[in-house]
Amino acid sequence: MKRETQNILLILLGGALLKITINGDYLRYVKPAQQPWIIAGGAVMVALGAVAIVRDLLAARAAAVASGDVHAHDHNTRSAWLLMVPVLAVFLVAPPALGADSVTRTEARAPQSASASNAAAFPPLPAGDVIPLEVNDFVSRAGWDKSGTLNGRTVRLSGFVVHNEGNTMLARMVIGCCAADAFPITVRLVGEGASGFSDDTWLEVTGTVVPGTAVRENSYMPDLTLASVRQVPALKDPYEY
Repeated sequence: MKRETQNILLILLGGALLKITINGDYLRYVKPAQQPWIIAGGAVMVALGAVAIVRDLLAARAAAVASGDVHAHDHNTRSAWLLMVPVLAVFLVAPPALGADSVTRTEARAPQSASASNAAAFPPLPAGDVIPLEVNDFVSRAGWDKSGTLNGRTVRLSGFVVHNEGNTMLARMVIGCCAADAFPITVRLVGEGASGFSDDTWLEVTGTVVPGTAVRENSYMPDLTLASVRQVPALKDPYEY
């Protein structure tokens, strides 16, 4: 690969990193805390590629003038740019976040915070008729909270639909650092209203936990008796942490 092509690829890669950071697509791959590092990495790549291209163009121009062939390098540069067309197409298409297919292929497990602390105490839920919770927190409380802070309380959860083995589940992917270490957290939806939605449809649901349903044998998947179901747009940040 010619130096011109290498440098342009470096700029395109750096530009792609900056693009996904600006439009928020980076949240499909890493935690929000990684944003400054992605911006810094993309900026450095763009700067290095630009400096290298300018340096090579000046050197080639000087060599061409010395040899009397002032058009040779321009032809090579145009050819290098044409090679970038398929690369640009790749960078402009962002893959979707992990969804239902990843849930069915990856065994659900206990939230890391809960499995590390076992029977750790959970603070009482705040006052209110409907309590918004992360799915991660809901599953942790359902499996390990011996004081029963969820019992009789109506909660609001957001996630995407997964159908598996006759069950309709609400799921979220939990990541520690990036999408490569993601694992699913699932809640089985009980009652009318959720079975008509296809996989990967994002829902906001309210309901109450069925006590004692999150056990080791079902990978700590609690049942939620539905009170309401509403389809919503996919969250900009699809993961929990």
